[in-house]
Amino acid sequence: MTHAEILIVGGGIAGASTAWHLAERGREVVLLERGEIASEASGVNAGSITSLGWGHTPDLQSHLTAGSVEIFKQLALDLGHDVEFRVSGALSAIHTDEQYAWARDRAHRLREQSFVAELITAREARAIEPHVDPALPGLMHYPVSAQANPAKATRGFADAAARHGARILANHDVTQIRVDGDAYRVSTSHGDVVADTLVLAAGAWCPALGDMLDVRIPIIPVRGQMWATAPLPPSVFTKIASVESGCDWARDSGADDTTPPELTIRDGKRLTRHLYGRQTRDGEIIFGGDRQIVGYDKAIDPAGIEVNRAHAAQVLPFLRRVPIARTWAGLMPFALDGKPIIGRLPGHASAWIVSGLASSGFGRGPMAGKLLAEYIHTGHRPHVLTDADPGRFASGLSAYAGARGSAPTS
Repeated sequence: MTHAEILIVGGGIAGASTAWHLAERGREVVLLERGEIASEASGVNAGSITSLGWGHTPDLQSHLTAGSVEIFKQLALDLGHDVEFRVSGALSAIHTDEQYAWARDRAHRLREQSFVAELITAREARAIEPHVDPALPGLMHYPVSAQANPAKATRGFADAAARHGARILANHDVTQIRVDGDAYRVSTSHGDVVADTLVLAAGAWCPALGDMLDVRIPIIPVRGQMWATAPLPPSVFTKIASVESGCDWARDSGADDTTPPELTIRDGKRLTRHLYGRQTRDGEIIFGGDRQIVGYDKAIDPAGIEVNRAHAAQVLPFLRRVPIARTWAGLMPFALDGKPIIGRLPGHASAWIVSGLASSGFGRGPMAGKLLAEYIHTGHRPHVLTDADPGRFASGLSAYAGARGSAPTS
């Protein structure tokens, strides 16, 4: 049997960041991961770290995004972890007059709030990204957005935690959680762990862990899928996106009592196209964007890949001539109301959660983990976590089990 002051279940970037920031404060931490570190969504995403800066009145989103950029800088620049981090900026393409009007208004609102964003012409964009289609009506430019290698970065956070004394236990699948007096007894494939404090950081698998504690966690697994070219010479220098989905979701988020907002496909019908991508250090050009509820199925939908590829080629036309070398998928934790879930679990004095970061867990997870670590360590909730309080689901929760499906137990 293993004893722990604080036990974290989940070796993704949010769990690893929580472990690092707690261990850095001198807390005794054990982190369990059912596979290898970074084996799920935190290790297979696009590596996007979206940021608009802090703005003049930073809210939760500003803290999670701009704060995470600063933590990535600490990991890469101060601690020397080679995670392929760089502040590359991002370009988001505009395709129609309607999208242009939406982007123009968005740029104006963001500037009023002192965020770092601008609407630029295709000519100006080509000075940043030479292969951008010159016929585009315009692009949004986000200069302080960044990127990194997701697997290397997630492992870097776990390594930083271990350097401060945290125990990282991979290949420990949790099979049962029981309340044992004032502690939690967690049964795993390698024996039991008894902990004074429990943190759930298992992404899309948090609902199954919540069930073990008789707590309903309204997180829906949403499949995202990606494709990559073979390694190419340097061709793409920023993060690439499109405003199409943001424009469409602003008009109708697609949410209801059992469906989270901002999906691309619902009930087999395409609602919009979503796009993000970049070129990695080893030369692969990677893109993705679809968001679809299919339970815990990670099988690839070839039709969705082709839609995404065509969308990417509307921004970077040279991609029409480049074949796809590989595809893959992962499961993202979408909260039913679209907001992060970070804080104390209802009905439990010493059980906590950090999840619900949707498709931007890699870019928001570091600060989410740091904020939760501060909350656990001091006992005082950072004010920015008010909107992320899990207590908002303590009563009146609509049924959602059918949407999330059954999580595999191993």
